[in-house]
Amino acid sequence: MSVDVGFYGLAILMLLLALRVPVALSLIVVALGGMTMMFGWNTAIGMLSSTPYEFIAKWTLSAVPMFLLMGFVCYHTGLTNGLFSAAKVVFRWLPGGVAISSIVASSGFAAVSGSSVACSAAMGRIAIPEMVRGGYKPSFACGTIAAGGTIGALIPPSILMIVYGVFAQVSITQVFLGGITIGLLTAVSYSIVILMVSWLRPDIVPRRAVDARDISARQALLEIWPVLVLGVLVFGGLFSGFFTATEAGAVGAAGAILIGLVLGRLNGQAMKAALLETLSTTSALLIIGVGASMFTLFLSLSGLAGFVTGAVTGWELSYLELMLVVVLIYLFLGLFMEPFGAMLVTLPVLLPVFELYDVSLIWFGVLLVKLLEIGMITPPVGMNIFVIKGVAGQYASLMDIFRGVTTFLVADIVVVALVIFFPQIVLVLTGG
Repeated sequence: MSVDVGFYGLAILMLLLALRVPVALSLIVVALGGMTMMFGWNTAIGMLSSTPYEFIAKWTLSAVPMFLLMGFVCYHTGLTNGLFSAAKVVFRWLPGGVAISSIVASSGFAAVSGSSVACSAAMGRIAIPEMVRGGYKPSFACGTIAAGGTIGALIPPSILMIVYGVFAQVSITQVFLGGITIGLLTAVSYSIVILMVSWLRPDIVPRRAVDARDISARQALLEIWPVLVLGVLVFGGLFSGFFTATEAGAVGAAGAILIGLVLGRLNGQAMKAALLETLSTTSALLIIGVGASMFTLFLSLSGLAGFVTGAVTGWELSYLELMLVVVLIYLFLGLFMEPFGAMLVTLPVLLPVFELYDVSLIWFGVLLVKLLEIGMITPPVGMNIFVIKGVAGQYASLMDIFRGVTTFLVADIVVVALVIFFPQIVLVLTGG
């Protein structure tokens, strides 16, 4: 009977999500309703009353607002504006060099952001106008930045990876290390796509674009030193074991504020904007997390998670068959759900399955974030696409941007396949 309630709850959840009910509200309503059906109202309230506190009180989660604050301070003070110009110093000689520079700059922005959306918005304002002036087809220029923005959630500090680490109870530092390799592999694959398009279709990507701003290596270094200092400070301390993830976030936020003040770029308005965005984003993430915690307890007590694990054992799926199912699930969810919702809805069911197959949860976490980020550039709800439309809508329509990102989706599928067939790509830095 309890398992039946679990299945009904899962079906109702999918229905609510399809009706565009907010993820957090859907999770809380289903969990509360399911527990009430199984144990009665008073028992359900008693069981669930402590869940929000137990989730939010996790010390590791304090890294989320700290890394968010670091990213928003860098964004509002313009500390990352020189990344694109600096990347052009190195890559402008290549065919499609301006587009490749935008991918490299997105990777640099990712190191102080942790957000795919923030990365797309910041780079879109800077790089798209220059690519269009240089002769790039507008749809491809917009698609390049939308795809490049996904690197923001792959290279540490990734907010998705922090939340995953808390839920899966694995080392966030280890997941971060795995994210470095898949983030860099993604950047390389996107650069290869740009080179191939430049070679095959110079009408889309000019082999040598007109450079509107030619700067020296010395000027470039002067523009990006704040990001370099923050990167060395945060990741040097984190990966050397001197800082925990939470401490690294706090040091990074304090460092960004201090650098902004020293350079005279951090005023009251910028600080207020950074704090408000940090508060609103953190609140949204935490309420989804509370809902997911309640839903996890509901699935556990209903026996559905154990039932699914037993069913998978009975099906005797091979590793590759299991991974094919997982990839299809997340590619499908990416069509209509935002990444945090898709991750927290599925983890309660999938984590026991991966433990059964003795799959590294660190490896799975990195692959999961990659799959979720593919959803950020797929129709009809690809968030990065809408962000690019908002910052560069005068250059291309929504459909044009979706077309421009298509070739990068092919590269993403190749990266996913490589990571599945060769797990050491992710685990090489983790020692796994």
